[in-house]
Amino acid sequence: MAVLLRFAPEKMSAKQYYEIIRRLDEAGEGSPDGRLYHVCFGDGDCLQVSDIWDSVESFQKFGEILMPILQDMGVDPGEPAVIQVHNIIR
Repeated sequence: MAVLLRFAPEKMSAKQYYEIIRRLDEAGEGSPDGRLYHVCFGDGDCLQVSDIWDSVESFQKFGEILMPILQDMGVDPGEPAVIQVHNIIR
C-alpha cells in the first residue's frame, strides 16, 4: 500500500536541497524505484519534502543511499511522518 513520507528538517536551504538532488542523480537514484511523487516546498532555510512511495520497504532501500548524503550535507531530516495513502487522483 502506498505511503506518504513527510520530512520537516529544522533547517534545509534551497542550496542544500539542490546539492542533495545532484548527489542522488550522480548515485543513480534521482528517480528511485517505488517513488511515485516528490515535492519540496517552503521558504528560506526551512524547506520540507513530501514523497509518495509504493511501500515503506521501497523508501527504506532508497534511504540507504539518501541518509549518508544528508549526513554529509549537515541536514538532519528528523523522523518522518509516515501516513497511509488512501487514494491518488492524477
